[in-house]
Amino acid sequence: MTTGTGQISLSFTDGEFSERIRERLETVEEHLLKAVDTEQPLLRQSGSHLINAGGKRFRPMLTLTCAHLGDPDRPGIVESAVALELTHLATLYHDDVMDEASVRRGAASANARWDNSVAILTGDYLFSQAAQIMAELGPEAVRTQAVTFARLVRGQINETMPRPDRFDPVEWHLSILSEKTGSLIATCAKFGAWFAGADADTMATAEKFGEVIGVAFQIADDIIDVASDHSGKTPGTDLLEGVPTLPVIYALAGDDPAEARLRELVAGPVPEDDLREALELLRASSALDDARATLRRYQERARTLAASLPDGPARQALVDICDYMIQRDA
Repeated sequence: MTTGTGQISLSFTDGEFSERIRERLETVEEHLLKAVDTEQPLLRQSGSHLINAGGKRFRPMLTLTCAHLGDPDRPGIVESAVALELTHLATLYHDDVMDEASVRRGAASANARWDNSVAILTGDYLFSQAAQIMAELGPEAVRTQAVTFARLVRGQINETMPRPDRFDPVEWHLSILSEKTGSLIATCAKFGAWFAGADADTMATAEKFGEVIGVAFQIADDIIDVASDHSGKTPGTDLLEGVPTLPVIYALAGDDPAEARLRELVAGPVPEDDLREALELLRASSALDDARATLRRYQERARTLAASLPDGPARQALVDICDYMIQRDA
C-alpha cells in the first residue's frame, strides 16, 4: 500500500484491505487541505506547506486500520484521523523552529521560507483546527487529546534537559520516545478502534500496540540515519545536528577501548569534515547492533499485541506493520 501522499510503501497481505485504506487516506488528505483553506492568504499558504510537501501519513493510516477492529464506517473515524494528523503537523512547525531546521520533507521548512513567527503561528493554527474537530467528537476525545499532548510536550522537554543521574541513559531515551512519539501514535490507534465501536479490551490493546510501534518507528528512523544510503535522507543528518539517537546513546554508554574514537566523535554535533569517519565507525560498532536488537524487541512486543486482537484483516495489517518496521532498517 502506498498512501495518497506517496511517501510510505507498505504492502498489506490483504490487497483489498490495502485499497480500502488507500481510498480512506485520500479522504483524509482532502480534509487536511480543507482545514487550512482559510481566507488569510499567508496562513493558507503556510498551513498547506507541509501538507503539500507530503509525509508518511503513518498516523492516519494506523487510525483507519484500527477502525477495522470494529465498524469502519461509523462516524468520527476520518475526523479523528485528520485531527491527530493536524496535531502531528503542528508539532513539526514548532520542532523546526526549536531545531533551527532549514529543510523539512525535502523542501524549505516554514521557518526558513518565511520566519520563526510565521512557523510558530502556523503551528498554533493547526492545533486550533485540530481542537475544533476534537470538540465536535465530544468531551472525552478532547480530554484524550489533551492528555496525549501533555505527554508529547513532556517528552520534548525531557529531551532538551540533561538526563538525571539516577536514570540509565538508554531507558531514559526510550521513555522520551514513548512520550514524544509513541503517545500520539497510541492515541491514533485508540481512536480508530474507539470510534469504530470496538470493545474496551480491543481498544486498550490497540492503544498499547500504537505506543510500542511508535517507539519502534522512531528507533528505525534513528538507525536509518546511520545505516542507510537509500532512504531519501542524507545519512548522518542527526549526527551533524547532535541529535541524541539510540545508536549514539549506546555508543556513548559503551567502554570498549576500540570504540574510543567513536565516542569522541559523537559526544556532540559531529563536524562535517568528520562525518564520513563517524558514520563508518558507527556502522561497524556494537552500538548499532544494540540499537537493532532493541528495535527487534519492540517489534516483537508489538507483534504479540497485534496477534492478541480479534482475527481479521486489521489484525493481519498490524502484523504487516510490525514486519515493515524491520524492513525499513534493512
